[in-house]
Amino acid sequence: MIDLLAPLLVLTPPPLAEAPPSPEWNCDDPQAQQEMNWCAGQDYARADAEMNAQWTFTAARMKQSDADWESDWDERPGFFATLLEAQRAWLVYRDAHCRSDGYQFRSGSMEPLITAGCMAELTRERTAQLKALIPEEY
Repeated sequence: MIDLLAPLLVLTPPPLAEAPPSPEWNCDDPQAQQEMNWCAGQDYARADAEMNAQWTFTAARMKQSDADWESDWDERPGFFATLLEAQRAWLVYRDAHCRSDGYQFRSGSMEPLITAGCMAELTRERTAQLKALIPEEY
C-alpha cells in the first residue's frame, strides 16, 4: 500500500536541539538577532510537533469515519482523503505565505525570525483546526 503521509513527513523539521548553539542564549529573553532567530525556529519546531501529534489523532478518526460510513450513493472522496488533500494544500499555503511574510526583510538578518514566527503562528492555528474536526465524543 502507498503511504499517503510520506509527502507530509518530508516537511517535518528536525527535532528540537538539546541546547542552544551558544550557552549564553536564553529564549526567555533573547538579545542578539541570531539568538532571536534560533529561538523562533525552536518555537516553530514545537508548534510543528504539536500539529503532527494532532494530525495523527485526527487522521485516525477520519479513517474510522470512513470505515463507519455506509453509502452507496455518495461517491465523493472519503473523510481521510479529504483531510489529506486539505493538509497538503495548507502546508503549501503556510510555507509560501510565511516566506512572503519574511520577504519584507529579504536577505536581512530578521528574515528567519519573521518567517519562523509566521510558521509557528499558522501552525498553531492549524492544530486548533485539526482538533475542531474531531467530534467531542472522541
